[in-house]
Amino acid sequence: MFWTTIKTRLASLFSVFSFAGEGNFWKKLLLTGLGFALILILLIGMYWSSEPAPFSVRQMTSTKLALSGNDYVVGSTTVAALIAVAETLLEKPGGYLSNDVMPPGLYLDNIPNWEFGVLVQVRDLSRAFRESFSRSQSQSTEDPDLIIAEPNFHFNNDSWLFPPTESEYAEAIERLESYLARISDPLNTDAQFYARADNLANWLLAVESRLGSMSQRLSASVRQQRINTDTAGEQGASQSTPSQAEVSIKTPWLQVDDIFYEARGATWALMHFLQAVEIDFQDVLEDKNATASLSQIIREMEASQRSIFFPVILNGSGFGIFANHSLTMANYISRANAAIIDLRSLLSQG
Repeated sequence: MFWTTIKTRLASLFSVFSFAGEGNFWKKLLLTGLGFALILILLIGMYWSSEPAPFSVRQMTSTKLALSGNDYVVGSTTVAALIAVAETLLEKPGGYLSNDVMPPGLYLDNIPNWEFGVLVQVRDLSRAFRESFSRSQSQSTEDPDLIIAEPNFHFNNDSWLFPPTESEYAEAIERLESYLARISDPLNTDAQFYARADNLANWLLAVESRLGSMSQRLSASVRQQRINTDTAGEQGASQSTPSQAEVSIKTPWLQVDDIFYEARGATWALMHFLQAVEIDFQDVLEDKNATASLSQIIREMEASQRSIFFPVILNGSGFGIFANHSLTMANYISRANAAIIDLRSLLSQG
């Protein structure tokens, strides 16, 4: 009796999904359509998950200046690189994904984390433009275009509507394009870009801080026992609340790939920014004998963008049988960060 009841209910259940019989045409059509839609969404998601390729900052500068009909001036390459990197956020396959509310963007997380890594570097450089690169001294007035561009890049990165994030970033890009046209116009002396050692050192200090934090977060993919050095080096130093002398740090398993792709985005953006700086600050770097130091930093950034020959981010135990992509990325970032510290030291010398 029991097995008879079970068979009857299973037969009733399977009859719902049966394509045989009259009247099931629309059911079959609906399920087939849903199947194709699912496959299409998965394929589009795979395409959107590809990271944008690097671009030539020299070629991009020529393209941007051709639109305004002006020639190269100091600062053009760095502005053009900032514009191109910001445009990539909006124009890459799938567009800007961090604020998507529909699939496939809704379930993708690698590229949104990549976008955030890029966005942090865009924000830092735009702030450097507003506070340092465009001003001759601390008492000089801020550039009107950069006054709008810099805060627009700091707009909420996942706003879907009222207003959407893309509109704010697009306006910031337009202001940067206006700034580029003005500094490259020989008849316009109001807009300037000052390639000085102190300006470059100020921005590199922000880069150094970002890379130092990123290296620590990547290294925490493997459990570590860290000694608390927060107040080390100064006898009278103190902090607001006491903390343990030794802490155990481990990145949650589900966040390992998020941090990795955020680092990939940050180093991708920095690679282009540093290549642009190498051109615009050429005289400064040669005067400080720092050209080789910057070239080595760019090499480390380029190495961090090598292809990943595995479908997922591996998180081996460091010296185990499996690779650890996070530790590999941390290695490149740590070496670049050490070289930036040396570069800042060279720039500070008379």
